[in-house]
Amino acid sequence: MIVISDTSPICYLLLINQIEILPVLYNVVTIPQTVADELSASESPPVVKRWIAHPPSWLQIRLLSTSQGIELDKLDPGEREAILLAEELKANLVILDDKAARRIALERGLRIIGLLGILKDAARAGLLDLEITFEQLREVGFWVAPSLLEQLLKDN
Repeated sequence: MIVISDTSPICYLLLINQIEILPVLYNVVTIPQTVADELSASESPPVVKRWIAHPPSWLQIRLLSTSQGIELDKLDPGEREAILLAEELKANLVILDDKAARRIALERGLRIIGLLGILKDAARAGLLDLEITFEQLREVGFWVAPSLLEQLLKDN
C-alpha cells in the first residue's frame, strides 16, 4: 500500500505523541521533500524538528519528478506536492486535512483520509482512546467543529 502524507497530520500526530500509529496502520508513509522541509522549518515545534532531523525507517522522503497543475497553485507547497506525488506513485491513499486540498485530490481521483479518520481507524484497531486523543488534539491547537467530534465518537 502506498500512502502519501502532507505536513499537518504528521505535525499533529507528533504533538500528541501518536506518530507511531502511522507505521502500524500503513507500514510505510511517503512524503515529498517539500513536506520534510516544512517539518524542519524554523517555525516548526521543536519535537517536530527533532523527529524529521532523524526520520524513522518507515518514513520515505521522495523528490517529485512531475510538474504542477495550474489548479494546484492555490494550495500550499506541501499539499500541492503531496497530491502530485500521490498521482506520480499511484498512491492508494493521501493524508490531507486542508479542505481545498481534499476537494482537489478527490476531483483528481485520489483516495483521501484526514487526521481524524486516521485516529478513528487507530481507535478501531485498539491503538488509542479516541476521546482522550481528541482532547489532546484540542490542547495542541487542532480545531474541528465539536459536532463532528461528537459524531465521530458516537460512530466509533
